[in-house]
Amino acid sequence: MKSILRVFSYLRHYPGLAAAQLVCAMGMTLAVFVFPNATGYVIDQIIPNPARHGEFSFWICIAVLGFLAKDGLNSIRIFINNIFEQKVIFDIRSDLYEKIQRLPLQWFDSRRTGDIMTRVVEDVTNMERVLIDGVEQGLIAALQVLGIGVFLFILNPTVAAWATLPVPLLAVGAWVYSTKGRDRYRNQRDAASDLNALLHDNISGVHQIKAYAAETAEHARFNRFSDTLRVTSLRMMKWWAIYSPSMSFLRMIGYVLVLAFGGHAVMRNELTMGDFTKFLLFLALFYEPIDRLNSLNQMVLSGRAAADRVFEILDSEEESHSTHGQTLPEKLAGHVHFENVAFSYQEQPTLNGITLDAQPGQTVALVGSTGAGKTTVLALLARFYEANSGSITIDGIDIGTLAKTSLRENLAYVTQEPFLFNGTVRENLQLAKRDASDDALWSALAAAHAEKFVRNLPQGLDTNVGERGVKLSGGEKQRLSIARALLKNAPILLLDEATASVDSETERQIQDALDRLMENRTAFVIAHRLSTIQNADRIYVLEKGHVIEQGTHTDLLEHGGKYAELCQKSFLSAEH
Repeated sequence: MKSILRVFSYLRHYPGLAAAQLVCAMGMTLAVFVFPNATGYVIDQIIPNPARHGEFSFWICIAVLGFLAKDGLNSIRIFINNIFEQKVIFDIRSDLYEKIQRLPLQWFDSRRTGDIMTRVVEDVTNMERVLIDGVEQGLIAALQVLGIGVFLFILNPTVAAWATLPVPLLAVGAWVYSTKGRDRYRNQRDAASDLNALLHDNISGVHQIKAYAAETAEHARFNRFSDTLRVTSLRMMKWWAIYSPSMSFLRMIGYVLVLAFGGHAVMRNELTMGDFTKFLLFLALFYEPIDRLNSLNQMVLSGRAAADRVFEILDSEEESHSTHGQTLPEKLAGHVHFENVAFSYQEQPTLNGITLDAQPGQTVALVGSTGAGKTTVLALLARFYEANSGSITIDGIDIGTLAKTSLRENLAYVTQEPFLFNGTVRENLQLAKRDASDDALWSALAAAHAEKFVRNLPQGLDTNVGERGVKLSGGEKQRLSIARALLKNAPILLLDEATASVDSETERQIQDALDRLMENRTAFVIAHRLSTIQNADRIYVLEKGHVIEQGTHTDLLEHGGKYAELCQKSFLSAEH
């Protein structure tokens, strides 16, 4: 119930719309009384009395006006409710996306993209059912049941008592169904999410599936997930197949009781035929909203399961200092220092007591075998992850006290695997600088040796590069990624195999651009090519999370240690 109340807490932002809905709902409830009362009056007062037959048309018009008022108010209420509901859904989805942006990378490491997408799109939409049916149907139904129930007891308490006898049983049935149904609906939502996650992965990895001729195996795996969804859905439907007809039977018992005891009252002249007819009409209007409330029960359970999954994200712990904290000075020297930094990823030690120092304007190269911890050093500097111990400072300021937005605004990061969004070249570059002019974009492209191929694209800067840049080659994507970093013009550069996806000639051209870019800037470089790191001011050699050597290229070669061994084994080479 807590999740449902949290969904409804969003309604308080729009009190005017809520009040307008309530007014319409109350007006509709009052309008419902017109037709049964008009019918009873015509049967008792007009039809038996020929002298009053001239009033017949008047009461017919009254009945029509009652329906017109009811449905007119309903039309206005639906219009208001749609605006109301969409505003609230927008707020929930906006809050959810904002929250996702503030979550640490470790949270994403253990989640599937397809599952997250399901929660943002499908689960928030299912929460919408709680708002539509909870407000739209629940409010109207509750008012109608209450109003008509009171009127029935005023009309004839004895018959009304028999007519409403099934109501407690209906309430108990709804309570039992709701109590036992939560897990069934949650399992169904989880199964749907698992299927969406698998589908997302297989569509993203369709090249690999085809390359390994794994279509049959993946189809079988898809069918297993789909079958789980089928089973969980059928489990829900089975209980609904029992619950819904049972509730309908109990409601019909109410009609039978009215026929029995109301008819008996008419035969004993305790109830007029007009009042008896009126009672039957009101009884239909009494049980119809109860039927809607029972149907609403199923929708609320589905919405509750979806809400639980959405609020699970909203309640997740955010990155520390994601938006709040100290800010770096505008003029940053760029002195970066790691002091005895340790980090473990899921209880697996990755860095052990790392101490590094990069003076302002220096280029620091990180060298080592795969898994030595080089990329982790850059990730900790960018605070994608938090160090377990030790300290990292920029110009003497502990980065742990900084607002991450301030920290990352002063970093330019080029990763080994370039990522481009499904948009235009311009949009991908302007990720680094939203207000960059075309001249600035072309300058960055020229510096990254990407200008020529971009000008040859069908729409130049406005060419769509496809999902993850699929329409470009690996080298072209990497050059755009480097151009993006050049455009940012940050004082600290993080280059993780920035030239790994280009050929030797292009690598030499880009290296010239990077050399110019790194002038008077602090740069951390991870590379396997000797040409990329041999001119570094300082080289740190990492092995199993430890710094085992440090010095210049010449010093380390003369030392004859691990660095010299890597060079001899061509781990570091002039050619990739």
